[in-house]
Amino acid sequence: MSRRCLVWALCYAAIGMGLGIYMAASHDHRQLVTHAHVLLVGFVLSLVYGIIHRLWLGTPRRALTLTQFVMHQLAAILLLTGLFLLYGGKADEETLAPLLGIGSVGVLLGMLLMLYMAMRPGTAPAVGRPSTDKAAI
Repeated sequence: MSRRCLVWALCYAAIGMGLGIYMAASHDHRQLVTHAHVLLVGFVLSLVYGIIHRLWLGTPRRALTLTQFVMHQLAAILLLTGLFLLYGGKADEETLAPLLGIGSVGVLLGMLLMLYMAMRPGTAPAVGRPSTDKAAI
């Protein structure tokens, strides 16, 4: 799962950077909020989730892990699409409010699921303990 999170994070990074380059070249910075959310909710949060999976989560239940991953990605896409349409002037806030609300709540639920997985007893191994395995030294 950490690799999936990494790949999605890098895709968001490329989209966010592309949007930033477009804004700089066109001198049209209306999508600044979208740009920031693509990089933070998309890139940074997906990357952090990948790091958590790789370093701290032992073997969480597959269904729970997949649910968290899909929920975050779908919610992020909804939120980012809504922001792009809003700040691009394609639709008004009243029309996009349900999309933005569902996306925002979905991102929060994805975070709460990750918190649950990290706090679940027996799921997260201790990190930072010195190894007692002589072969590892």
